[in-house]
Amino acid sequence: MTTPVLDVRGLAYAYPDGHQALFGVDLHVHQGERVALLGPNGAGKTTLVLHLNGIHAAGAGSVSVSGLPVEKANLTEIRRRVGIVFQDPDDQLFMGTVRADVAFGPANLGIKGEELDRRVMHALEQVGMAEYVDRPPHHLSFGQRRRVAVATVLVMEPEILVLDEPSSNLDPASRRELADILRSLDVTVLMVTHDLPYALELCPRSVVLSGGTIVADGSTYDVLTDDALMRAHRLELPFGFDPRTAMPRP
Repeated sequence: MTTPVLDVRGLAYAYPDGHQALFGVDLHVHQGERVALLGPNGAGKTTLVLHLNGIHAAGAGSVSVSGLPVEKANLTEIRRRVGIVFQDPDDQLFMGTVRADVAFGPANLGIKGEELDRRVMHALEQVGMAEYVDRPPHHLSFGQRRRVAVATVLVMEPEILVLDEPSSNLDPASRRELADILRSLDVTVLMVTHDLPYALELCPRSVVLSGGTIVADGSTYDVLTDDALMRAHRLELPFGFDPRTAMPRP
């Protein structure tokens, strides 16, 4: 078996106020997988994500990315390898132009000149935003800003792309366009989402986190059609949506 891109072992974490958010989480994601991380509010999904690039330090257990431990000495490289796209694109766009926003990360690693320009344009081409390279981000639609936020991560050439609620606040056309982009990317994906149809569409595998522990890990179809599991962990499909008719059993 190859080394997982993401290897979480026995991860436990308590906040300073004593609230225990994670209880011995094990999660392994291999190169090329697209995995949905599902669970009710308060399950620990955000806490888990913030361990992947060292924003939180493990209370117990370990996290490694392609064999490199997530620890203080490795954080610069870890944060290149793990690209997190937050739910609100405006949290990641703060420069005067799209070009400057996308260039910010690699420029801080010392990349400049033609190589920097090449990376910026390639990342924007991957998300269909190259023609907006000199536009101010605040002149773009919400869906366009989300695509630029994805480009600010892709430009770092990450080994895993972590998406926090990527379909939230998108109109149907923007939602479809982003799905097409994500399918086209040659990168491992971990997608945190409450949008269960989106998970079924994009991620062959789903992991359910509930109460700080992994309670299910399998095909997205099997997870979403397990009625008892869904009820027990407050996962609800949209009215009228049935995975059994939306997609044939794999």
